[in-house]
Amino acid sequence: MDRSIPLLLIGLVLGGGIGFAVAASNGVTLDGHDHGNPAHHGVHASSPDAGHDHDTPLSLPADDAAPTLALDLSRDPTTGWNLRLDTANFAFAPEHASRDHVPGEGHAHVYVNGVKLGRFYGPWLHLDNLPPGEVTVEVTLNANDHRPLSVAGKPVAQTVVIAN
Repeated sequence: MDRSIPLLLIGLVLGGGIGFAVAASNGVTLDGHDHGNPAHHGVHASSPDAGHDHDTPLSLPADDAAPTLALDLSRDPTTGWNLRLDTANFAFAPEHASRDHVPGEGHAHVYVNGVKLGRFYGPWLHLDNLPPGEVTVEVTLNANDHRPLSVAGKPVAQTVVIAN
């Protein structure tokens, strides 16, 4: 009887268990990096995003090529809200996400009450399950390399407050 497969499985289980024990004894955790938590913003040398700076704005000149952003938030006929991002001089470019900056393209970050929902690559978003009461929706335009865009020192961002 060939014992190579059972021995391989035993080795993987024991090796994995020993590896986790060694990592835990050295204080290694599997916490990851939460981009939605402002306390975790910034670049960490040990992070896979070490080449990306999520805080330092990419300052653009205030000229005819400067990106603009306007928001239109309307109640959906059935549930939630429909958010439209009206941009000029800006193209959503999911195919270039996490790559070098290309003038005039990138993605949006959408926040509800200060909590980041995620990256968005298009002009429409349905917001459902918003908390009751006053809700603040903020949208920022970001470069492919995740830096928030600013024009003449002013963030390319808009905020809308709704009563939900």
